[in-house]
Amino acid sequence: MNAGQSGYYKFSGAEKLMPREEILELKRHKTNLVIGVPKETSFQECRMPLVPQAVGLLIANGHQVLIESDAGKAAHFKNEEYAEVGAQIIYSTEELFRADIILKVAPPSIEETDLLKSRQTLFSSLHLTGQSREYFEKLMAKKMTAIAFEFIRDKIGSFPVLRSMSEIAGTAAIIIASEYLGNGEYGMGTLFGGFPGITPTEVVILGAGTVAEFAARAALGLGAVVKIFDDNIYKLRRIQESLQTRVFTSIIQPRVLLKVLKTADVVIGAVHSSEEPTPVIVTDDMVRQMKYGSVIIDISIDQGGCFETSRITNHVSPVFKKYDVTHYCVPNIASKVPHTASYALSNFFTPILLKIGDVGGMENLIRMEYGLRQGVYLFNGTLTKPYIGDYFTLPCQDIDLLIAALG
Repeated sequence: MNAGQSGYYKFSGAEKLMPREEILELKRHKTNLVIGVPKETSFQECRMPLVPQAVGLLIANGHQVLIESDAGKAAHFKNEEYAEVGAQIIYSTEELFRADIILKVAPPSIEETDLLKSRQTLFSSLHLTGQSREYFEKLMAKKMTAIAFEFIRDKIGSFPVLRSMSEIAGTAAIIIASEYLGNGEYGMGTLFGGFPGITPTEVVILGAGTVAEFAARAALGLGAVVKIFDDNIYKLRRIQESLQTRVFTSIIQPRVLLKVLKTADVVIGAVHSSEEPTPVIVTDDMVRQMKYGSVIIDISIDQGGCFETSRITNHVSPVFKKYDVTHYCVPNIASKVPHTASYALSNFFTPILLKIGDVGGMENLIRMEYGLRQGVYLFNGTLTKPYIGDYFTLPCQDIDLLIAALG
């Protein structure tokens, strides 16, 4: 490059004549938020979206946090813990629902949607199959911006909330299996693990995702023999690399699967389907041939279950026996350990809330964060997810076009 060329490039760079990404000017005046955390009303939902330490951090940054009285009781967080860090304890549900941002774990009930005011922001899960057309119509009428946190993506394209809950579910599944395996009524009084001179516990895991990985880690840590099945060879290779040990892996082949089921002590269903329901992998006849006192943990039950013998249970009555095999089929296993799960949720929500304030509001952050936009299903009352529109025959628009129209 000669001197003339270098001078040109220097000039063009200084004057911004070279090709550059478009720079959007956003108003980034810091905004102080009013965040409301109501008490969960969904059956056996015990988790909290914000723990006291996180509330203290938000308040220290100029935000106001309203906590409904006893909202954290089921997760073993006291009103006093929130009050000590500066939260306002609210005894009226109607008053709490006046906050700018409503933060929940479960989606609001139809009765709760009546309490929402116009143009609020709602953070919660969605649980589409449990919703009604009326739910969306009410939120649309109130010009709500609603975000389903399970669909928010991070910078590498994964789903951070689903991953953290899956990590908890996988570890908890082994603890639950150990409990029932050692139970005299539901198991054979067998201590989970491996010991000198005694055949180790044999754990079969269906699926090779995050739940399976953390279940396998916990089982291996206790000395069990682990066997993993999945239809995706890439996932099987990845989980083996993540575990950093050679474990038995196999594509799901009925004959091979039946052979290991006959000797298994614990079978964990961790199959995730992008299209509900989850396919049945273990048939009624396969369960019939499992050994007496073995334990099934069907984590896939929230998508229908991958065992033909599964039926939904709950945390009060979590198990039943069929063919002398104990079945644990509770959806939302993470809610069994709500204190831990609340910290995981709080670690996710707190940085987002802080950033909303720092960039000047929810709309600015939605413009800036592609991953956050993936969780938005209502933007100022307009439905933005085509699959929801198709499911309930509701009008829908592309969120990127809506944002562009704002200028």
